[in-house]
Amino acid sequence: MTTSSRLDLVDALRGFAIASIMLLHNIEHFDLSHVPAGSPAWLAALDRWVWDGAFFLFGGKSYAIFALLFGVTFHLQFSARAARGEDFRPRFAWRMLLLLGFGLFNSLFYQGDILTLYAVLSLALLPVARLRDGAVLAVAVVLLLQPGAWAALFQAWPNPAATLPDPASWAYFGRASAYLADGSLAEVWAGNLSNGKEAVIRWSWENGRLFQIPALFMLGMLAGRRQLFALTPAGRAFWRRALLLAVPAFIVLYVAKNSLADWIAAEGLRRPVSVIVASWSNLAFMVVLVGAFALAYHAGAPARALKLLAPLGRMSLTSYIVQSLVGTTLYYGFGFGLYKVTGATACLLIGLTLALLQGALCAWWLRHHRQGPLEALWHRATWVGTPPRVLPAR
Repeated sequence: MTTSSRLDLVDALRGFAIASIMLLHNIEHFDLSHVPAGSPAWLAALDRWVWDGAFFLFGGKSYAIFALLFGVTFHLQFSARAARGEDFRPRFAWRMLLLLGFGLFNSLFYQGDILTLYAVLSLALLPVARLRDGAVLAVAVVLLLQPGAWAALFQAWPNPAATLPDPASWAYFGRASAYLADGSLAEVWAGNLSNGKEAVIRWSWENGRLFQIPALFMLGMLAGRRQLFALTPAGRAFWRRALLLAVPAFIVLYVAKNSLADWIAAEGLRRPVSVIVASWSNLAFMVVLVGAFALAYHAGAPARALKLLAPLGRMSLTSYIVQSLVGTTLYYGFGFGLYKVTGATACLLIGLTLALLQGALCAWWLRHHRQGPLEALWHRATWVGTPPRVLPAR
């Protein structure tokens, strides 16, 4: 099985994640929450259905798919260099410093940028890269158990009825709304790099993302080791089993998540339990999405349609950053200010149009170039100082 064939499914799945992230970002006006006034009752109801449906399908799942595939890519790069007798980890650390730079640029426009978080949290892969599968899985499971939420639960146990303050991130997001809606481009840049970054970091802590993301990196690395995304009978069998387990697990966890208010009256206990259950529920549904996508890709005829997503996946860095540049210009006050007049339904249509256009542009670009523009820049900067004859294939 060649590296290229192992990447076919990965590229298409990454493209699916990018497209679904595009839809979510548009629906929420790229973190600028606003419900337009004066909508007819039927449109307001449809907007609620679209919002709830989109976040049910993709909220907390699309980024998780992206993180899982990040770990797969790390494994491919690590193993390729190991085959040459080299340790990829120092080069990976440099590569993540570069990714941090891309993320900070993206954060100028979109405060919810995930590249900066990935760049920092991916360093958790360095100490586990040479561990055996069982040890890596054990570390990932500990992180997926949400130790931060468990610590908060035990802390609240002696006085569970105490009234908790609002999550700290809410105040930061509240301040962000003002400059995103009415600020100049310079004010948005300054706010996003200060108030906005702290809002995202605090929110990620409050919702368990700072534990879940490195765990997903590790699970992706293990999936790469076991070639679970290879187009083989063994890969198909794995995703069939995973889907059979993930569907009932998600149903149980989803019911539990939506019943916590009835089951646990004390907010001091309910809030950390909610973080734990919600993270597990999202993880289970992420496996449902990945398993269903992988099995469809294995099925032959559906794969031809799903392959249309591969150019987006191959140009994921460029696609993600372009999303931010275009989307914030459309919705924010420094641009066209569409947040004032667009509800979830209109934003979904805008997002679909942009995703289709971006996919077509990526396909066109890759017919003429080997990589996307930012991917090529990242690649060259990653391997600076390496003789051209030993540059990796991708």
